[in-house]
Amino acid sequence: MKILRLKDFWAGVRMGFPVCVGYFSVSFGFGAMAVAQGLSVWHAILISATNLTSAGQFAGLTVISAGAAIIEMILTQLVINSRYALMSLALGPRFGPSVGTGSRLIAAFFNTDEVFALGMARKEKLTAAYFIGAGVIAAVGWTSGTAMGALAGSLLPVSVRAALGVMLYGMFIAIVVPQARQEKPILISVILALVFSCLFTWVPGLKAISSGLAIVICTVAAAAICAVIAPVADEEGTE
Repeated sequence: MKILRLKDFWAGVRMGFPVCVGYFSVSFGFGAMAVAQGLSVWHAILISATNLTSAGQFAGLTVISAGAAIIEMILTQLVINSRYALMSLALGPRFGPSVGTGSRLIAAFFNTDEVFALGMARKEKLTAAYFIGAGVIAAVGWTSGTAMGALAGSLLPVSVRAALGVMLYGMFIAIVVPQARQEKPILISVILALVFSCLFTWVPGLKAISSGLAIVICTVAAAAICAVIAPVADEEGTE
């Protein structure tokens, strides 16, 4: 039984290696930005080692640099990372009743978007060992990329470190624009979020609201409006 679990674990590691490579490049930018925003190298590494969430960490970095209250950080992370709860609900039944609570909790920690996709796409029976193997190698890429980016950022001149802030916007544009061109609901939600963000930046009264709370309001408002005007059809074609 242990041999089978070890075999599944290494199978997960092999499947998760491309994710590891991709995570390294993105988290390198996070590490460099974290140092540019005033965090220490070890703080940046600790954040990545304990979170494994790209959008949540970048948003959290914005909240930290703004000196916002802890409640704003909590709300921001709850909104941005709420999808993981739904993903875990979908993933749980695939493990079967033989997988214990401890293994499920470990698997839940590694449940990122890409690792979840690997688990759901597996044709063979999904085991906790396979999923954790894919998650471990992905986490190694994410944490090591952060460490390298933070170390590199700490050695760069201040002007170069400040310029690394552009990397975040470039990453999101590269992710969002292709999807927005293909799917109308995504385009609508992006436009709504952009409009709300401009309002909180320039409108008197609204611009006094902290950046952390503004992120939460923009995200929830854009998603709610988009869900009403452009609902996604279910598998049977109904909305």
